[in-house]
Amino acid sequence: MDDILKYDSSFTESKFKSFVDNVFIQVHLAVMMKEPEKIRHFVSEDLYHDIVQRVENLKQKNVIQMYDEINVKQTTILQTEIKKDFMEIEVHITSRYMDYLMDEDGNFISGVNTERIQKENTLIFRKRIDFLKQESVRKCPGCGVSIDVNANGLCSYCGTTYNLEDKDWVLVSLKTM
Repeated sequence: MDDILKYDSSFTESKFKSFVDNVFIQVHLAVMMKEPEKIRHFVSEDLYHDIVQRVENLKQKNVIQMYDEINVKQTTILQTEIKKDFMEIEVHITSRYMDYLMDEDGNFISGVNTERIQKENTLIFRKRIDFLKQESVRKCPGCGVSIDVNANGLCSYCGTTYNLEDKDWVLVSLKTM
């Protein structure tokens, strides 16, 4: 962690892990609710397009990807690395949830809907070395109103996305084993 602290003196492992857990759950909820725009501010451009494509595929098939009773059992930082322009942290999450598909009428199609199953996930987060400092109260770049980045990242007044890419950690990879 010392390498991260050289560039981000406010970094704490506990705060970062809480952030990671929230992002993990929000990404799954966005897929389930078919609302990828709600996590646009948490993820890289490439990962966002992958998630949008996944949601579009679900819509075309008229199915809903369900992640019932989702929770994070354990979060472990695997490694940190400083690259030319950014810091990178690889994280392992052990999660538990019911993972299944259902049709638009709520009928079960496939998967596990009777008990939570444990899944192992690897996530990679990046933060620019020359990141912009954020105020404790985050303001919408469009209209200036206070915005809750952890809940949504979309301004409820003007619809502008609060982009974390220049300011904070952004999810660039999410793999489930």
